[in-house]
Amino acid sequence: MPLSSQVSVAILGATGAVGTELLELLQTRNFPIADIKFLASSRSAGRIVSFRGEKKPVEVVGENSFDGVDLVLASAGGTISKEWAAKAVAKGAVVIDNSSAFRLNPQVPLVIPEVNPGAAATHQGIIANPNCTTILMAMAVWPLHQLQPVQRIVVATYQSASGAGMRAMEEVKAQARAILQGEEPPTESFPYPLAFNLFPHNSPLNDQGYCEEEMKMVNETRKIFNTPQLRVSATCVRVPVLRAHSEAINLEFAKPMPVQQAKEALANTPGVRIVEDWKANYFPMPIDASGSDEVLVGRIRQDLSHPCGLELWLSGDQIRKGAALNAVQIAELLVAKNWLQPAKAMVSY
Repeated sequence: MPLSSQVSVAILGATGAVGTELLELLQTRNFPIADIKFLASSRSAGRIVSFRGEKKPVEVVGENSFDGVDLVLASAGGTISKEWAAKAVAKGAVVIDNSSAFRLNPQVPLVIPEVNPGAAATHQGIIANPNCTTILMAMAVWPLHQLQPVQRIVVATYQSASGAGMRAMEEVKAQARAILQGEEPPTESFPYPLAFNLFPHNSPLNDQGYCEEEMKMVNETRKIFNTPQLRVSATCVRVPVLRAHSEAINLEFAKPMPVQQAKEALANTPGVRIVEDWKANYFPMPIDASGSDEVLVGRIRQDLSHPCGLELWLSGDQIRKGAALNAVQIAELLVAKNWLQPAKAMVSY
C-alpha cells in the first residue's frame, strides 16, 4: 500500500559522524518526516538530540524500536546492521544501510541516485549505500562511461581520517599535538600515527595483496555499473587529512576520449563540479571539498602513456556524498517514486 508523503524515520547510529550528518541533511533538505527516532547503543542512550526545534533522547535499539517505522537510515557498522536490518524489514520498514554488510548481496541493490537510480526499485526491504571511495569515483567515471564504455580503471585514493569516524578525527588532532610537543602520539583508531604520516589502508589483506577497502572499490563498481568483468585496480592510502577523500584516477577506453568532451560531460553532471585553474595550478583539494555536497573534479588530461587513456583528480566529502548525503538522496528517491514500501516477500539476509 502506498505511503503518504510523511515518513516515520529511525536513525540507527544517530550519534556517530555519519548519523549526525544525516540529521542535518534531513533538516536542511526538508525531508517529509512525520516522526523520527534516534537509536544507538547503550553507550549513547539518554543523549539529547535536537531536530527541527524539538529535543528528543537517544534510545537503545531493541526489538520494539522499529514498530511503526517506515524508513531506517542505518549507520552503526556492519555488525549492528546484520543484527537489526532484517528485523526492521520484518516490521515493515525499508532500510538504507551505510555499512558493507549487504553491498555485495545479489538480493540487495547498491545505489548511487545519479548513477543507477532504477536499481532502488528492485529492493526487497534493504538498499545498500556504497563505500565512500566507490561513490566518489563513480560520480566522476559514470558520465564518461556513458560516452563510451570504460575498459579499465586504475585508482589511488588519499583517504582522510573521517572515513574511520569521529574518534579517528580527534585522534589525528591529538597525534599532531603530541608530535609537536615531542611526545609519543596515541594510536587507538589507527595502528600507526597518521599525523605527519601516511600508510596503505589498514583493512585486512587478501591472498593477492589487495586490502578489503581496495576490493570494495573493485566489486562495488562492477555491481553499480552492471559490468561484472570491468577491470579495476585500486591502491587505498590513509593520509593526514581530517575530512574529505581525494582520488587519482586513470581511465582506459577502446578509443581516445577527447579531453574537452570529458569536461563537458562532467560539467553537466549533477553533483559534480569542475575545479581547474591551470595557470594557478589550482585543482580540487580536501579543504575545499569538506562540507560540500559536490564532488570536485579537475586536472582532466590526456594520459601521455596511452592514446586511449584519460587522467583526472577529485576530492569529495566522505561524510556527505560519500555516506550521509547519498543515503538521504536514496530516501528522497524512494519517496518521489513511491518505492518506499515494505518488502512483498520476506528475504533471508
